[in-house]
Amino acid sequence: MAKIDLDLLQMVLQRNSVDARLTAQILSDLQEQMKIEKMEEAARDREPRTKKKYVFVASDPEGVLAGRELVGWVVQIPEDQSEFSVEERIFAATYEYNRSKKGRRDPARTVGEACERVPAKTFHSHQIWVRNKEAAYLLPTENVIPNASKMRPQEE
Repeated sequence: MAKIDLDLLQMVLQRNSVDARLTAQILSDLQEQMKIEKMEEAARDREPRTKKKYVFVASDPEGVLAGRELVGWVVQIPEDQSEFSVEERIFAATYEYNRSKKGRRDPARTVGEACERVPAKTFHSHQIWVRNKEAAYLLPTENVIPNASKMRPQEE
């Protein structure tokens, strides 16, 4: 489509005695079409979304999972990144937050405080997305579905 200045088009239409309402309608249609084309072009130029994977970060100070009530946080990282980099990313985002004005007033000293206080924008700059601000419980499972007969009460 040829690129024409809308002011020039308006001047040509007025010079050729085209009705003012018709001129306004034509110009508004053209402007709307230009907006649609710009949005489509921006959508094409935008980089594709990065695929992410979920990681559960468990609070395990003793180093033992069995028989304990543990809490943690669910985070996302890019699919092509290592799960072992999660802690480093949280630490880096927390350091950046603690250097800010708000962070100097009320610094985050634990991972839990970091997940609650550090803004999502700061985490995003380190390519980590915290999905729950408050700690969630870790529920261990045997990873086996029992038979239906074990689920129903026994008839006597």
